[in-house]
Amino acid sequence: MTIHAAPTTLDSIKNSLVALRMPRALEVLDATLRRIEQGEIDGIEALDQLLIEELTVRESRRIKTALTLGRLTTVKTLAGFDFAFQPSLDRQRILALAELTFVDRAEVVHLLGPPGTGKSHLATALAVEAVKAGRSVYFATLADIVTSLATAEREGQLRQRLRYLCRASLLVVDEIGYLPVVPGGGNLFFQLVNARYEKGAMILTSNRGFEVFGDPVVATALLDRLLHHAVVIQIEGSSYRLRQHADLVPEHVRSKAHISPPPAPKRRGRPPEKKPDDHDNG
Repeated sequence: MTIHAAPTTLDSIKNSLVALRMPRALEVLDATLRRIEQGEIDGIEALDQLLIEELTVRESRRIKTALTLGRLTTVKTLAGFDFAFQPSLDRQRILALAELTFVDRAEVVHLLGPPGTGKSHLATALAVEAVKAGRSVYFATLADIVTSLATAEREGQLRQRLRYLCRASLLVVDEIGYLPVVPGGGNLFFQLVNARYEKGAMILTSNRGFEVFGDPVVATALLDRLLHHAVVIQIEGSSYRLRQHADLVPEHVRSKAHISPPPAPKRRGRPPEKKPDDHDNG
């Protein structure tokens, strides 16, 4: 089958592709026509391939823009995570999270473990999966979020900043416990958590839990909301970054650290009365 498009018709198609802002389709048009002339594909297949080429480029552009807006400057993937190095981690459970049903349910995923065990990698990879699926994402460290909220409060823009941080379908808060929180930071972070509670999903990575906020009242109030609809992933193992230099690491650092999940909020009210035989039993 040989197709000879008249110059005027071909020019018209190219002009239409330009007007429709389809640069990739325009770029591969001549090669596609040659494939038709050589009998490799027919007209319908050619049209399909042109559209796929254009859509692929547009999707790639969309993802790149969304990653930039979400502050995901370093892209990590689940395929690039070494599950064999962290045998305590349930791979199927992580892959289940990648289906993003926790985002639909506005749940909070806690990734807990010592430094270097892959918490940030997993958080970033799940955020990338969300971006690919068309969900809006925002990624930041706890220190950056608290600093931005404190600045907004000083400038009288706290409400607007909270609204901005609540727009994303998924908010990733990285490195909880690595740096001290500025005075009043716990209250500001609580306002953000409270604003997103049951409305937007979150992923939190931490090596210490929420004692970093100091104030037990604030920590309890945070846990009350963050553990209500929560998925807790505990990672126990050695640092992936230091695996090639283990001999240089002191023994007490090399030993496995165990980070327990955040404790549940204590029940309020009077403590139970002692039974009569408590005193006798010591």
